[in-house]
Amino acid sequence: MSKYNTFLTAYQVILPLSTEILIPKDDSVRLVGSVLGKLDFSQEAKAYARRRRRWPFVILLRVVAYGFMRGFRSVRSIETACRENINFMWLLEGYPVPDHNTLARFINAVDMNAVLVKVNKLLIELDELKFDHAFIDGTKIEANANRYSFVWKSAVEKHRAKLLPKIEAFLGEIYARYGVKFLSADGVANYLELLEFECVFGKGNHKCQEQRDLETARDYAARLQKYDAAIEKIGTTRKSMSKTDPGATFMHLKEDHMRNEQLKPAYNIQLCIESEYITGLYVSSDRNDQATLIPFLDKLESEYGRRHTNATLDAGYESEENYAYLQKKQQTAYIKPQNYEQKKTRAYKRQIGRKENMHYDPVANEYTCANGKKLKAIYNYIRKSQTGYEQTVTKYQCEDCTGCTMRNLCTKAKEGKPKEIECSRLFEELRAASYERITSKLGIQLRVNRSIQAEGTFGIIKQDYGFRRVYRRGTDEVTTEIALVCLAFNLNKFHSNLINERTGFRLHEIQSG
Repeated sequence: MSKYNTFLTAYQVILPLSTEILIPKDDSVRLVGSVLGKLDFSQEAKAYARRRRRWPFVILLRVVAYGFMRGFRSVRSIETACRENINFMWLLEGYPVPDHNTLARFINAVDMNAVLVKVNKLLIELDELKFDHAFIDGTKIEANANRYSFVWKSAVEKHRAKLLPKIEAFLGEIYARYGVKFLSADGVANYLELLEFECVFGKGNHKCQEQRDLETARDYAARLQKYDAAIEKIGTTRKSMSKTDPGATFMHLKEDHMRNEQLKPAYNIQLCIESEYITGLYVSSDRNDQATLIPFLDKLESEYGRRHTNATLDAGYESEENYAYLQKKQQTAYIKPQNYEQKKTRAYKRQIGRKENMHYDPVANEYTCANGKKLKAIYNYIRKSQTGYEQTVTKYQCEDCTGCTMRNLCTKAKEGKPKEIECSRLFEELRAASYERITSKLGIQLRVNRSIQAEGTFGIIKQDYGFRRVYRRGTDEVTTEIALVCLAFNLNKFHSNLINERTGFRLHEIQSG
């Protein structure tokens, strides 16, 4: 017997055969097993169905969900935990430890967002969710991409525009040289490949005209194809993408350690919070929050078959399109106007040239400036947004600005040109109605809760969970990862509410004083 085996024999520690007695009754691992064991995952299990499946679907789901609850987002760290952590051993129920490849295949095959929805539907049955108040907010999460792999849409379009005249001139030369007319560089390359000529390479070898034309045609065709593919991947709503992760867009992040406002590849993560639970998520490549609201709300309705009664959002979501959409869907909007904080300052109130500081007559549809002059509507025009929404804008012009003593404070227009302003009447009306709601007692309480619940959720995910960069690439893969993080967050929150007897929580009360 070797010395190592002798040592093990002398100092071996005998563990109990059952792990049941070692896990406290109120441990969160028991809640994971109970909650996920009550739900029907037959539809999700079909995607992972295989001929030789060693682990039941729910076993792997419990292991992955609990791993994310404990902060293990890497499949290798979850595999290690299954070998060393008694809680993971308890979840396996005697099944062998799955390796990281098994866990990775499981995560990639299962719709984790659907799993999150089913858990939330269970919370609805338990009266934890009411679908009354939705607090929506977004944050930027850095992508798993090279920080210097940027592709700018403007640069691609510029290079493509320079390439097209070269291709056109080249096609003319080919027609003059071979007497055959082509419409693209691909056609030239295909034609020359059929001709019989000797191709030579290296120094000292003279290339024939046909070989030079063939190489030029292939180069032009490849470059044009590369530019077209990049423009298609970038799309119409963003201006950049990453080569290593085309779904990521270069954005400004709050984690700017060098303080140089460096753009980094990232995703815009949108979350809907209710009663401190995450009811839905939406992963977007758009830097702007405005364009994400409508598809996010449509996604929530398709998943749950219902809509929240109220929607509370910050100023980043304010637009006429979003106001009109919420009104159409009969959802009460509590959106903070973008000029809300500015309107409180004295400097803002002293700017007499702003339309907000002028008196508006809705009957005559005209503004009155500080000098008593009338600004009347002269015409309307349609302004189209990037999402395709058409906004009717009205232009107003002052009747006479000649000799006005307040002209320098009112307008920057050239001498002799009257002051002009423009606005959308529908947007102004919807903004005014939203302003009345957010300044009411309920509106103030909802805005306070949005700051606590929505922004607090991102604080927990980023700071406590350490989730500041995604591991996976591509919008679908990132959605899977975010869904697992949200699932872990909700299970931890439900466990905390049960332990602290906070079940049925809705809103934080405003503390007077």
